Amino acid sequence: MSKRKALYSRKVKRAVHLLFFRRHRKPGAKGWELKKKLGADYPKVLKLLDNYLAKLDLQVKAVSEEGQPITLETAKPEQLDKAIFYVTLRGELTPTETKMMGWRIDDLAGLAITIMYIISKKGKVPREEVEKLLKEKLPGWRAEANIDRYIRAGYISEDENGQLYLDWRTRAEIDEKNLIGLVLGTETEESYP
Repeated sequence: MSKRKALYSRKVKRAVHLLFFRRHRKPGAKGWELKKKLGADYPKVLKLLDNYLAKLDLQVKAVSEEGQPITLETAKPEQLDKAIFYVTLRGELTPTETKMMGWRIDDLAGLAITIMYIISKKGKVPREEVEKLLKEKLPGWRAEANIDRYIRAGYISEDENGQLYLDWRTRAEIDEKNLIGLVLGTETEESYP
């Protein structure tokens, strides 16, 4: 093995450690962390890792601090340094696999309801409205606990006025157009702009 190949092999292993193992409250790593640990060529390392993960039905995704998707090829270096990098599924989970992720089916349904409601209200909604909606389907204490769980996990955020909005992890993991199609009963994305 050439020295260069061995170097990149070590860097890819280190990238796996940074992206797969939780060190913070939320999964993933910031671009500046990856740059510090892997070097200035960390985007190349992440592309190599992404190619390897494709065989495992996983992918490396990047989102801005605001939750907007970022591509490694077109982003500026300063955008990448501030981005959050995260490993997620390339495909979809089966219902059996979904059970193994540690979330109850009603928790996932509540997350889908919460995301859809926020989308339907143009991106922001008072927490009380979401709690009221979830309490129609879940016990009251569970609705409040689930919202806190979604916030901790990075799927939604809450501002100082009690407004809920979608957070970076929703944008990284969830295909919003596909979710809307599933809810409306149309499984094709072509019908949405």
